[in-house]
Amino acid sequence: MEVNECISFIMLNGSQVLLEKRSEQKETDPGLITIPGGHIEYGETQVQALFRELNEELNVVPTDYKFLCSLYHSTKELQLIHYFIVSAWTGDMTAQEADEVKWYSLNANQVGIAADSIALKEVERVSRYL
Repeated sequence: MEVNECISFIMLNGSQVLLEKRSEQKETDPGLITIPGGHIEYGETQVQALFRELNEELNVVPTDYKFLCSLYHSTKELQLIHYFIVSAWTGDMTAQEADEVKWYSLNANQVGIAADSIALKEVERVSRYL
């Protein structure tokens, strides 16, 4: 089975996390509230994909980021999502691809994908060390 590698970025602002409402027109996970991210392109490293996706999705550049964990997500394809915590960035954040992005309480349990929910619990679990 082919595994598609993806990157997701957990944008933190204090005890809040930025989540997106995916477009109903998206092929995967339409209309769900998720952690933003995208596919890693051929030849890209995880960090290169992180920078590209943050620029494409939110028009920002990360200045402080850390790898958190990698989790599988089964949708129309099997994805291996590499989660990064982004705690500082430059640029004016604007939703470029999602229907909406907004700040949620870290423990709000709003996300529609199990892997994202696990990743956010991991943020809470390790946040005092970050």
